[in-house]
Amino acid sequence: RELRAQYEALAARNLQAAEDWYRARCARLHERAARSQEAVRASRREAGECRRQLQARLAEMESLRGAHQSLERQLQELEERHSAEAAGLQDTIVQLEDDLRNTKNEMARHLREYQDLLNVKMALDIEIAAYRKLLEGEETLFSTGSVSLSALNPLPNPTYSFQPKGFSSST
Repeated sequence: RELRAQYEALAARNLQAAEDWYRARCARLHERAARSQEAVRASRREAGECRRQLQARLAEMESLRGAHQSLERQLQELEERHSAEAAGLQDTIVQLEDDLRNTKNEMARHLREYQDLLNVKMALDIEIAAYRKLLEGEETLFSTGSVSLSALNPLPNPTYSFQPKGFSSST
């Protein structure tokens, strides 16, 4: 009996120790499970926040991509317009240079014609001056009355021909 009582007491103690160990172990496992659940909730919250941030960044990236494409189109349009304007201005420059060249050529032609006319005028002025001298000389002779007209003109039919150099009637 005593042995039995000792075994029963030992069994009761072992049972009590096993139950205490089991309860402590379960309490630690429950505590660890609670911490793990909190960590899982925190991880889920963090993952949700990361998902929201990712979606916001993706939306921002799409918006920026659209703005970039729009700016690229505007740049292309500006380059095309600038190119067209530059070509138009270059054509205008070529036309103005042609007009200037033509005007210079025409001015040079007018200057040559003017110089030719000036030469003709000077020749005519010289000829007129020569005729005046002749006329003055004849008046002097007529006033003195001593010279006849046939003595003044030894040639029976005088002809005068004057052709200035380089004069042409082209316009």
